[in-house]
Amino acid sequence: MTYLNKRMTGDEVVKMSKTKAAGPVITISREVGCNGVKLANLIASRLNSRAMESNWKVVSKEVFEESAKELKMEPEQVRKTLQSETFVFEDMIKAFSDKNYKSNLTIGNTMKRIILQIATEGNCIIVGRAGHIIASGIKNALHIRLLATLDYRINTIMQNNHLNREESINFINRVEKERIAFRKAILKDHPENELFDIAFNRASFSDEEMVELIEFAATKKNLFQNS
Repeated sequence: MTYLNKRMTGDEVVKMSKTKAAGPVITISREVGCNGVKLANLIASRLNSRAMESNWKVVSKEVFEESAKELKMEPEQVRKTLQSETFVFEDMIKAFSDKNYKSNLTIGNTMKRIILQIATEGNCIIVGRAGHIIASGIKNALHIRLLATLDYRINTIMQNNHLNREESINFINRVEKERIAFRKAILKDHPENELFDIAFNRASFSDEEMVELIEFAATKKNLFQNS
């Protein structure tokens, strides 16, 4: 990504995120099977069609790539480390034998800083990655939660991934566990009370209606006043 033009330290990022210049940012937290990335791309397309100079971007798996680049690791290695529920014995051996080894704490802190910097630089839609918590201090932000019934989400996974019902249920369970592990790695403890500006039942609205509702909510929160 060429998005991060200037690499900042953790303290610099936190300080900048608390200024009025931080953002605007939209975060989307979603249950597995709510098509969060698809919706984010539709929102970005809508916002970029407005008469504005800003260029909205969708960020999700890119944070693994950017973190891996800084840590001199492979993106898949970063992803597996942060989504693993356990610290396996092989990792402990590698810590003693590999001079380039990066601890879970180092990887987690690096990714958290990069996510916060992306949110601070603004004009981005962050899908997942605990973005709503990491960017909670940014005032110029809209935090969205997408929910749906299990049947809706199973059907979505079946269609998107060409899986049968049982495979889709297993997929949902596996990804949910990975997301919980990721959040624990990044945030250390699972927050009991997560605050969102607005939550949507994904099954209640079409894609077009969802985009219109989110654009309306973002306008009401004055996200575009400095864009």
